[in-house]
Amino acid sequence: MKIIDCHVHLVGDGSEGSGCWMSTPTLWKKAMAQAMLHAGKIPRQALHGKQMDRLYRQTLLSHLDGSVLDGLVLLAQDVPHNDAGDPISGGSFYVPNDYLFKVCAERPGKLIPACSIHPARKDALAELDRCIERGAKVLKLLPNCLNVHCSDEKLRPFWKRMAEAKMLFLCHTGGETSVPVLSPKDASPETMRLPLECGVTCIAAHGAGRSLLTDPDYTPLLLAMFKEYPHLYADNSALCSPLRCRTVSRLLTPEAVGRVVYGSDWPIPISGAGPWAFGQITTAEWLKGMNEPNPLRRDLQWKMAMGFPMETFTRLSTLLA
Repeated sequence: MKIIDCHVHLVGDGSEGSGCWMSTPTLWKKAMAQAMLHAGKIPRQALHGKQMDRLYRQTLLSHLDGSVLDGLVLLAQDVPHNDAGDPISGGSFYVPNDYLFKVCAERPGKLIPACSIHPARKDALAELDRCIERGAKVLKLLPNCLNVHCSDEKLRPFWKRMAEAKMLFLCHTGGETSVPVLSPKDASPETMRLPLECGVTCIAAHGAGRSLLTDPDYTPLLLAMFKEYPHLYADNSALCSPLRCRTVSRLLTPEAVGRVVYGSDWPIPISGAGPWAFGQITTAEWLKGMNEPNPLRRDLQWKMAMGFPMETFTRLSTLLA
């Protein structure tokens, strides 16, 4: 069985004609972008020298080649749309599907494309068919940040087409701080009910836990939904961070651990301080991870040390098959 990371971001600035863009309008957003570059071991000039497309891509490929991963799911990013299907402001970065496929072609079989299509777009079904034809096996969305009401009945044809194609839906759940939130209610795993009813296999990113102390904790609801939907899963991405790590204990319970898929959320910063403070990893395990220069290897080490069984890291291989 293959070890696959289900949650790795693609980012660019359009400097090489990628069509990508990113917005850091405030000092806080600029600081967050710098923190992500530092955490991802991406050279600083990527942000200041209009070289993000090349340096980000090169760094990602270097990390993958230096890891023990057999593959990773690379994520595109659509822009927010209103209910009428028109683009609206509020997004902080954009990664078109065409650029995603171009990058994935550099490591065929190891880079698995996860397209991003707002299902209310006027061309949503046509774009979905195009992405299926090009080999997309996963759709990734942040419903609360892209203003996607996944269980809106008018979206049923979109989800049914995904189910027919056996595409997986990687759906952000829980709070979010890296991207502006436009529709807070869509952070709940409840938003996935219609896709699930249409037969789509869904993965609740981050296990529906808190990003901030003030966020609702949706993990108990997610665990209850596991009992209703045998094709509902969660990923453990970003759970090495100080606040999200509180979700770990719930995902390691007997009723949940068999539904967990491995994900890193690279290049979102991780320090291991949270898992260490909560007793989820030992001091020796924490220091070993901090001394690992490859962030993909580091995250994998800490997740294994937390107690996630080997099946967690190979489960996506089965789901993709």
